[in-house]
Amino acid sequence: MKTIIYMVRHAESPYTEGTERTRGLTIKGKGDVEKITAILKEEGIDIVVSSPYNRAILSIEGLAQNLGVEIKTFEDLRERYFAEEIIENAELMSAITDKFYDFDYCLPGGESNSDCQNRSISVLKNILKEHSGKKIAIGTHGLVMTLMMNYFDSSYGLNFLNQLKKPDIYKLSFENLELKEVTRLWNEDSKNPSL
Repeated sequence: MKTIIYMVRHAESPYTEGTERTRGLTIKGKGDVEKITAILKEEGIDIVVSSPYNRAILSIEGLAQNLGVEIKTFEDLRERYFAEEIIENAELMSAITDKFYDFDYCLPGGESNSDCQNRSISVLKNILKEHSGKKIAIGTHGLVMTLMMNYFDSSYGLNFLNQLKKPDIYKLSFENLELKEVTRLWNEDSKNPSL
């Protein structure tokens, strides 16, 4: 039985130290939410779930409202926890890039790619089993999305992560727990239907 997962990477969000959970969307990001809704509202989505982080929820909130469903959040879909202490964005990006394929590497007090992948995949597998045959949209983050897709197909790695946009949408077709097909739905040139 085919189950469809729509991975929705959150729209543009202003980066501010210490606001991982609460930061919202930029003006551009808010405009892109309408495009996300327009792309996905005709897909026949049954369920909308998300990371608990505000920017991920806000990115799929319009879709959930359009469908008349509530967003169910899962703590284990949150972004990777990088370090115990606040580190400079440049240092963080360097660590992500330089150590991406060392899945056990982590900064002091942080989690590794392996830790992040294991917790997020546990949620995704449960969603696939519990909602077999359904269409599910997931509000997520670039690295978490890449790691979940990498679990099923190792070709989704650093190059894939680096080319992702904010927002971005990928449609994943599963048969049981086997990834069969991936299609990118986001088109940056999409016109805002409300304009």
